[in-house]
Amino acid sequence: MPMDARDSTGTAGQLPVVVARSRDHSKPGRLRAILRISAFCLILLATMFAGGFGWFANEVGHMTTPANPAKADAIIVLTGGQSRLDAAMDLLASGKGERLLISGVHPSASRRQLQAATGGDIRLFSCCVDIDRAALDTIGNAEESAKWVESHAYGTVILVTNNYHMPRSLLEMGRLLHKAKLEPYPVVNANLDNGNWLTKPQALRVLFTEYTKYLLALARGIVPVRPTPDGIALAETATGG
Repeated sequence: MPMDARDSTGTAGQLPVVVARSRDHSKPGRLRAILRISAFCLILLATMFAGGFGWFANEVGHMTTPANPAKADAIIVLTGGQSRLDAAMDLLASGKGERLLISGVHPSASRRQLQAATGGDIRLFSCCVDIDRAALDTIGNAEESAKWVESHAYGTVILVTNNYHMPRSLLEMGRLLHKAKLEPYPVVNANLDNGNWLTKPQALRVLFTEYTKYLLALARGIVPVRPTPDGIALAETATGG
């Protein structure tokens, strides 16, 4: 039977509609696939973040203060707590280093005030303690410490800071102190071993904050950090004011 011209025209006219409907049905499928992949990536990142935090907290919790550290050329302490300063002065007094750099001292604090706060021997403080007032954060601590170490050609340095702050401090310092060996001396104010940090909200908050900063420090590793050429003068020597 011959096909009617109207039938032929009608059928041809419907083909684009069928194709268009087929394309419309494929869009929700692609969207669902994208959402599934995005959700999987988010879950994976969250799992890695949580796992990394568990590792970080466990590493910090297992840190202990060395009972009798080996003698080094010098000692560096990063300000941030009285216990850090006391530990550094004890190391200096016991002959564990020739000189001590206190990095990150507030500009308004005088040498006399700092000596009184530490309770250290006046003669020892006068002869063997240098003060850095330029550093404002851990990055600044690393930059100013590197200049100080390089100016004295020290080969081994004891680094004093709190246990939770030690991983990031070693990371930042290690980027600049290429010729000196760092010996960590973590100051432990609270027992965080065996997962005790899980039951201490304050410790958990500090660890989480420090872990986030540690990740940012890792990300910063992509961009090299160089000390300023004239920054060596920023570390105040013991003969200064």
